[in-house]
Amino acid sequence: MTSPQTVPAAPLTVATIQATPVPGDVAGNALLAADLVHQAGQRGTRVAVLPELFLCAYHPPTLAADPVGTDVAADPAGVVADPRLDPLRAAAREAGVTVVVGAAVRHPDGRRTIAALVVDRAGEVRVGYDKQQLWGDERELFSAGGRGATLLVDGWRLGLGICYDGCFPEHGRAAALDGAHGYLCPSGYLASSEHRRDLYYAARALDNTMFVVFANAVGGDDPWRFNGGAAIYDPEGRVLARGADEGTAVLVATLDPAVLAATRTAHSMLADRLPDQGGARVSMSG
Repeated sequence: MTSPQTVPAAPLTVATIQATPVPGDVAGNALLAADLVHQAGQRGTRVAVLPELFLCAYHPPTLAADPVGTDVAADPAGVVADPRLDPLRAAAREAGVTVVVGAAVRHPDGRRTIAALVVDRAGEVRVGYDKQQLWGDERELFSAGGRGATLLVDGWRLGLGICYDGCFPEHGRAAALDGAHGYLCPSGYLASSEHRRDLYYAARALDNTMFVVFANAVGGDDPWRFNGGAAIYDPEGRVLARGADEGTAVLVATLDPAVLAATRTAHSMLADRLPDQGGARVSMSG
């Protein structure tokens, strides 16, 4: 485990992206993602995060009707070689951007997961993380992941979560205790959830004194209409960049290690956390 007090040596410029994928069109959505990654790269981005299930779109009727067409297959090492993702591979290489993008993944053992794929700067695609906390009817289509994951980029440790994971304080805390400096969350928040969307990820940032990068889908048709609001938060939960509730956007901010160090000095929850938080409990009557 890396000490939470260890900070990177240099800043890291990141992008969070909100956009509208087409249900079931993995090839077309990969092309759209490639264009958005190029845009992010032109603004100095080194890490770009796209929404949950972006490559197939978060549209349960389509995911249920066409699992073969909407899934990408991973080999036993977690590598994804699907040729539909070639434009995204090329964009990561050409722009020099590490990409985190949501997909439905079929594993060799038959499991189907909601995954965060990592496309590295050499263009290789791997399963970075499988969503652990499935929400509602997702349980009818997908299996839950069994472990957390941390992405290492340019000296930064970036915990991975997907949407509903970020609603659980324990998930972000586990990343922070693994030494994470940031928390990347591809997500899919539906219209009318703006209050929770804007609260959870700011809270995860302050809870754990770490940067949070929240990506979200936008647009679509009811009841699968998404509300944008993609955001990047500083380690006190303040907004560094935020998208509107409608429209495509590539939002860029630079994560400053000096801000991280100063915040963790001023707000030392990670260092002060008790080994057995809460300990034995006593019941009493009033």
